[in-house]
Amino acid sequence: MNSAGPTTYGSPCRECGFDWFASRETIVAAVENMPGQLGDLLVSARGDERRDGLAWSVTEYVSHVADNLRIWAERLVGARRGPSRLIGPYDQDDLARARNYPAIPLSAALWSLDEGVRQWSVEIRRAFDEQTVLDHPEAGQLEPIDVLVMTAHDALHHVVDIRGILSAT
Repeated sequence: MNSAGPTTYGSPCRECGFDWFASRETIVAAVENMPGQLGDLLVSARGDERRDGLAWSVTEYVSHVADNLRIWAERLVGARRGPSRLIGPYDQDDLARARNYPAIPLSAALWSLDEGVRQWSVEIRRAFDEQTVLDHPEAGQLEPIDVLVMTAHDALHHVVDIRGILSAT
């Protein structure tokens, strides 16, 4: 595994408990279950709930996770189908501003999350089947396991952030 996750966040992650060395199936299933879990958790939320010390509201975190999963699915498709495995980095805060996350209704963000998880799930499985490798200008060569743990940790870590926001309100 090329990911610096265990070194950076601890193993398991000190904040969210993510197990970097869980089986591929366990990690994929955890992400696939996330839309249902968040839907249940957020059934009475407005989406604009916030907590000091965290960058975004509930809806903004859901939107970020949806976008990030979709972007990584797109990167995997591009590496598999395109002329190059090189991917470009993006700034999550610039994307949040460009998409105007605060204006997205929570229901739409949850729909987007469901779509993003679906696309990511298909493409991460294909990446393992076809051994799709990405070349990231900052992180270097990324094997399917690297993409899996990076994207899953980001998504599941933000579920903990959302729970924290809701428990503080």
